[in-house]
Amino acid sequence: MIRVDGRTLSCADVVAAAGADGPLAIDLSTAAVRVAEHSWQLAEQLSAERVVYGRTTGVGANKDDLVEEQDSAEHGLRLLRSHAGGSGDRMSAGQTRAMMLIRLNQLVAGRAGISPEVIRALAEALRRGALPLVHRFGAIGTGDLAPLAETGLALAGERPWLAGQVPPVEIRKGDALAFMSSNAATLAEATTAVVELEALTRASHVVAALTYIALDGNPEAYATPVHEARPHAGQITCAAEMRRLLDLDSTPKPGRRIQDPFGLRAYPQVQGAAVDALHYLRDVLAIEINASPENPMISVVHRDAYHHAHFHTAYVSSALDWVRATVHQVAELSTARLGDLVEPEFTGLRPFLADGPAGSSGVMILEYVAHDALAELRHTALPATLGTAVVSRGMEDHASFSTQAARATTAAARAYRQLLACELVAAVRALRMREAVLVDIPVRGAFELAAAALDPRTADRPLTEDVQRAGALLDEFAEF
Repeated sequence: MIRVDGRTLSCADVVAAAGADGPLAIDLSTAAVRVAEHSWQLAEQLSAERVVYGRTTGVGANKDDLVEEQDSAEHGLRLLRSHAGGSGDRMSAGQTRAMMLIRLNQLVAGRAGISPEVIRALAEALRRGALPLVHRFGAIGTGDLAPLAETGLALAGERPWLAGQVPPVEIRKGDALAFMSSNAATLAEATTAVVELEALTRASHVVAALTYIALDGNPEAYATPVHEARPHAGQITCAAEMRRLLDLDSTPKPGRRIQDPFGLRAYPQVQGAAVDALHYLRDVLAIEINASPENPMISVVHRDAYHHAHFHTAYVSSALDWVRATVHQVAELSTARLGDLVEPEFTGLRPFLADGPAGSSGVMILEYVAHDALAELRHTALPATLGTAVVSRGMEDHASFSTQAARATTAAARAYRQLLACELVAAVRALRMREAVLVDIPVRGAFELAAAALDPRTADRPLTEDVQRAGALLDEFAEF
């Protein structure tokens, strides 16, 4: 049961909605709906007394075009129809469902001035598992206008449902803009991406720890005094996690080398930056999914309407760009460790962890797969915030491109999973070939789990299935 009250929706709730298949169990706060109804009543009153953007006027560069009172209801439908111009592929069912949940939660925060019938219809759609036909393209980080307009028209009975349906709801004066004034679709994708990257980050500690054992790493790089000397939060967390997984709080034996390559030695410093970036992004999203982005904002407390720019998501796009940049650096270390694992100087094994006749290739191909994934990740790491847009006849002369940043972050998570999977396959193979005896330390369970899942054969053979299985294991590794 997901509580929807405009204040307490969590990233975990959004991910749960995205992963649900069919009806969603939601507990819609009666008190919150009552506040939202008061906001709607106030918006109606204010619209009769003064000019209110999107209610008594057009939108964008049409802000000065006044709408006749007798045409106000039809004006709302025209807004939805004209903005429902999304195109491209269909938005995934998971993202659509998460978008609907976020938008519902924002609406019951009570500052949209939208009719309670629309709120209840959206809630009912979620409860029934009804999914509107929504397209991916149609937003640039200043409001997910096209996806939400398509959803609004489905609620009005003018657009199809892909699954289920609800009785059409009347779109009243002011409902159209109030419903569209949100980045709910972008927030849905950003939230699912950050939660996946957080899980992969936790899993990467486990993978790096297995590689550390396979390479006889030097424990000094993770020592507490080292990281107390430069106490970045993420860096300290990463070093502590490595100590925990490897049981390094007791007196560890010296490593094979006085200093390891950066893949092991600089891991806390690089991984720490990603940990901090992910924590910041999650904090940003926790605010956004419970925020009131609607323009104008109808304040029941102050009994007024405020015109503003909460639809602009600079915080979201900047945080997403930061995450992808830091994850890319961590991914570079993973490929570096993979390179160490195929080097006899570091493992004492044959080149490429080969086992068979002279010239056997072993896991050579994994470097190519990993660097292919890294190249894709590098492409996604380009800052979306470097873009610019001037639309609506110059009235809207800046965009955050958080929508594109969220899409890039989804792609980055996918590439990073493949890359970590390659390192994991090589690390497990190296540990097997060395017949390493892992004493009773926390990371031992991860090795046993991987050893049971991955093919033990070391003769040259396709490794596609190994990489796929390793990628699936990462979700379990995140819980170690």
